[in-house]
Amino acid sequence: MGRAVRETWQKSSFSEGHTEACVEVAAGPGAIRWVRESAEPEVVMGVSVGALGGLVRVVKGGVFGRGGG
Repeated sequence: MGRAVRETWQKSSFSEGHTEACVEVAAGPGAIRWVRESAEPEVVMGVSVGALGGLVRVVKGGVFGRGGG
């Protein structure tokens, strides 16, 4: 993917300290955010801020069977 700098990754406070079962997000260039799963940190996906926000709203809404809150 050619990222030249090290990102500062953040994970949800809901991860409760678990390091192998969470999604992490880091700022990318402009309106891009990097997203990865902590179990496979070498696999990174770039998404727009809008797309990421939409995904978070859907998950919090319980579409996947669990309400996020």
